[in-house]
Amino acid sequence: MMPLPDPTAAFVTDAQVRLPTLAHAQNCGCALHARRRLGGALLGSGALAALGWAGPAAAQADAECQRSSFTKVVSAEQIEQAASQQYRQMLQQAADKRALAPANHPQVQRLRYIAKRIIPFTTGCNPRSKDWRWDVNLIGDQQLNAFCMPGGKIAFYFGILAKLKLDDDEVASIMGHEVAHALLEHARERMGKTMATRGVIELGAALFGLGGAGATLANMGGELLALRFSRSDESEADALGLVLSAKAGYRPDAGVSLWQKMMSANQGAPPQWLSTHPSGDSRIKDIEARLPRLEPVFADAAKPDRRFGPPAA
Repeated sequence: MMPLPDPTAAFVTDAQVRLPTLAHAQNCGCALHARRRLGGALLGSGALAALGWAGPAAAQADAECQRSSFTKVVSAEQIEQAASQQYRQMLQQAADKRALAPANHPQVQRLRYIAKRIIPFTTGCNPRSKDWRWDVNLIGDQQLNAFCMPGGKIAFYFGILAKLKLDDDEVASIMGHEVAHALLEHARERMGKTMATRGVIELGAALFGLGGAGATLANMGGELLALRFSRSDESEADALGLVLSAKAGYRPDAGVSLWQKMMSANQGAPPQWLSTHPSGDSRIKDIEARLPRLEPVFADAAKPDRRFGPPAA
């Protein structure tokens, strides 16, 4: 069993902790993965209906919570097992560097409180989530990064909280988006597409320990290093993630201030036409266009009874 961090030891916030392959491709050089498009999707009925809301928007019956048939190529249990193993390895690496924040750290308490408000709304989209062993941790690394791996394994890097001075609503915008990726099983879908289109089912079986191959899931290597979410994946996660955070009682317009901060931190990013990832300006416009539909969801939501601030300077 991995030793717990010593709460009396200094929490190191400038370590370099390797990112799990199932979290995101390494060495992308972007701020919160510049591909991210919080608020850039149709905030439609599928996300609302899946979470138990009715009304004109829900009647449109969009498909934000439907998962691709490519997910059937890869076992959900196996990819969640892989994610759990990689997550534990990341936590151990961070603990060895004193870069795993203890449970009594104010920012850990903050992240876990926000997650606790979001998680109850996940089962309407993916029934598997009720059995996930959710885990939320803070990594002492200066990267502008956060993720939710398959099976509900969440991590925020200290840098994104400290450098961007995120308030709770902005943290919830990021967390909702990341959780949505896990609910929609985008990592499983992308891996399934890779295996099917490249004709490497045998390789995939070995990587996932199928057929008695016995290969460890921590050694997926190049296949998962190439794992990137598509524009459609991002749009789906945007739609669902914004609903999740609004339903949890956090301001949907926080996505605007979040991306203003991201743009300031990510100067020099390529123009939109040079990338499959929308620009910050485009993201902000998209979020603003969705606010009229999000505001009623937020208005009906129970609001947080605790508020936290960003890390002290």
